[in-house]
Amino acid sequence: MSNRIYNILFHTHTISGIFISALLYLIFFTGSVSFLRDEINAWERNEPIEKGYFEHIDFDAALQKLKTEDTLYSRDITFSQRFFERRISVFMTQPKDTTIETKKGGGRRRGFFYMDMDNYTKSDYASGYSLGEFFYRLHFFAQLNFFGRSGYFLAGLVAFFFLFAVVTGVLVHWNKIVSSFYVFRPKAKLKTIWTDAHVALGVIGLPYQFIFAVTGAFLIVGYMVMLPPMQKFLFNDNAQEMQKVIEVPALETYDYFGDPLTKEFNVNEFIKTTKEKWPSLNINGFKIFNYGNENMHVQVMGSPKYTDGFVGTGYQTFKVEDNSLVSEKDPYNNISYVEGANDVIKRLHFGDYGGYAMKFIYLILGFITCFVIISGVLIWLVARDKKNLEPRKKHFNNWLVRVYMSSMLSLFPATALTFILVKLFADDFEGVRMSFINRTFFWTWLIIGVLLLLKRSNYFTNKVCLITGAVFSLFIPIANGIKTGNWPWVSYSHGYSQILVIDLFWIIVAILSFAVLLKLKRK
Repeated sequence: MSNRIYNILFHTHTISGIFISALLYLIFFTGSVSFLRDEINAWERNEPIEKGYFEHIDFDAALQKLKTEDTLYSRDITFSQRFFERRISVFMTQPKDTTIETKKGGGRRRGFFYMDMDNYTKSDYASGYSLGEFFYRLHFFAQLNFFGRSGYFLAGLVAFFFLFAVVTGVLVHWNKIVSSFYVFRPKAKLKTIWTDAHVALGVIGLPYQFIFAVTGAFLIVGYMVMLPPMQKFLFNDNAQEMQKVIEVPALETYDYFGDPLTKEFNVNEFIKTTKEKWPSLNINGFKIFNYGNENMHVQVMGSPKYTDGFVGTGYQTFKVEDNSLVSEKDPYNNISYVEGANDVIKRLHFGDYGGYAMKFIYLILGFITCFVIISGVLIWLVARDKKNLEPRKKHFNNWLVRVYMSSMLSLFPATALTFILVKLFADDFEGVRMSFINRTFFWTWLIIGVLLLLKRSNYFTNKVCLITGAVFSLFIPIANGIKTGNWPWVSYSHGYSQILVIDLFWIIVAILSFAVLLKLKRK
């Protein structure tokens, strides 16, 4: 590689990295926390569940409960467990029988709600909001959608810049990538220390970072940014028509006609039939077409366990009138290219194909990437700390890095403190839960970040964030024990694995933070 090309790649890697560093840090930090999204929700709500929860739900009882609140006849009703939690998503279409009067209003979420399948209580999106959902959506800047999909556009832009930074970083370090991996000189000058750490940890997390750059760009740009204009221009803004084309498996529809169904039916039996066909299938979806009508159909959906198959989904559709099987898709065979590619991208991004072991590997690699980002920022600062540099430029460089460091490192104590405050006070908040979580986190983060920025010391910022973050982390399982009585030993004895995982996670984080503090020295 010529010096000219090397210099171009080096400077583009540096500029692209420094441009997105703080935003990229936020994406990876919140994304790493989001790998425990289901566990966080179970911990926050004190609602742990066991494996195979969805297939043991009494859907007949749930439908009877819905009947007492609204007319179900001729509606299409979908139950889906997108995440592993007690509250599942329910969507009901408007009745196809035009003689039935329905409530008007509700906006774009009309007909959508969550239902707790233990007590069949309903909640809307805002009141059912959770910490897990908050960090998951902050991971792709959903809270920044002030102008249409502005937050999604920003996240997509960062994902593209990150992919560019990964590729140029590999090219810059290619000739010494192996030898540099084994070099770490803790007693050398600061630039050397940060460079060694940046290269070594960057190489360790390189496959992970590349996977996330590609899959993240695809998911945020392809789904969130490109689908709306495609729907508008190619399908005349008809979401249902577009869904028929891109839906995997193909979207089924059944016409409403004839008289009400006179036969007594038990929808739970159809789930049992599908489980008899594929015993190891994870049932995660259940749809009713034309409820109560003679053309009523029931569709049971699921996907293979990660030990049985990496991709694929399957379903069986039954006609309720005669219990006949009218259509079927095998989840283990005949998987199309579109379905396989879509499933691979999602599985690689969400890390849901290896149980807790894979979740924690992804989580650790995510936090390693956070350190790589910090070390890159510090390399940029130290490399420009030269005697012949103009004072105004040096002042700007120091100010910029202090802003980056205070905003990035303060995420740790702000997150831990938010867990405590939400656990202790969110249930008693008279307003919308979504508003409480948003205000608690962003105000906490802003106050901590501004106070650290006023101190004007990166060493002080690092030390204070470690101390406060470690202390708050220790108080998280204490807050849970005080609020619910589920202390770690109680959760262990009752088999509440989801709650126990969150308590142990924060205890380990606190221990590691204190260990780093003991080794921390001002140079």
